[in-house]
Amino acid sequence: MILDELAAYSKLRVEQAKQQLSFEAIKEKAMQLPKGDFRFERILSQPEVSFICEVKKASPSKGIIAEQFPYKEIARQYEEAGADAISVLTEPKWFLGSDEYLSEIRKEVSLPILRKDFTVDAYQIYEAKLLGADAVLLICAILNTKTIHDYLQICEELGLSAIVEAHEEAEIASAIKAGAKIIGVNNRNLKNFTVNFQNCTSLRKYIPEHILFVAESGVKTVEDVASLANAGANAILIGETLMRSNQKKELLHTFRKAAQTS
Repeated sequence: MILDELAAYSKLRVEQAKQQLSFEAIKEKAMQLPKGDFRFERILSQPEVSFICEVKKASPSKGIIAEQFPYKEIARQYEEAGADAISVLTEPKWFLGSDEYLSEIRKEVSLPILRKDFTVDAYQIYEAKLLGADAVLLICAILNTKTIHDYLQICEELGLSAIVEAHEEAEIASAIKAGAKIIGVNNRNLKNFTVNFQNCTSLRKYIPEHILFVAESGVKTVEDVASLANAGANAILIGETLMRSNQKKELLHTFRKAAQTS
């Protein structure tokens, strides 16, 4: 299963990183930085649907999405288009991401940034803080409830937000028990990468109103956006559709209008 491979490779990456900078050292560096203000979470709390726009070169299911990948320019385009936050893929093998993409984009835009990666070690949370991220991704399919709880505590200490990602009812229950403030429901099954667009709408009822709900994956049309807005999404994460568009500003404006009028 691809998710198992992604998690295993993340563990290998962390072990390699620890050879360069120990866990104790990276934790100390991260804790010395000013505590974050949870601005990713705050912007998702606004009354209107927020849009998290993703900077992504490739994916396991689609292969290369952007042959030309001016990632800093893409991030600037998103900000100019009115994005509420930016998601940056840093996983290097299957998504062709890079930590440098995030750290360089951080210098280019003022929007909150989500580090989109496969978190399997607390080391990566401290790493995200040093890279300039405002939020991290914690995936229920690879982390148990206690681990998610512990990682959320680290995020709290650093002032980072966390999207706790679920794909089924049991995972949502785990996220809630762990203390998630933001739950992302993925329409894509990370075990086989198939997409069921109804996943978000069918699972919405299991997420309490006080927890922010982010809809992820498979958004292509204004009808998709309207459907998710009607289902009560606080935010919608859009990757491939925006990455492939040559008119990002116009497309995002259309999506936002669809969310507002639904």
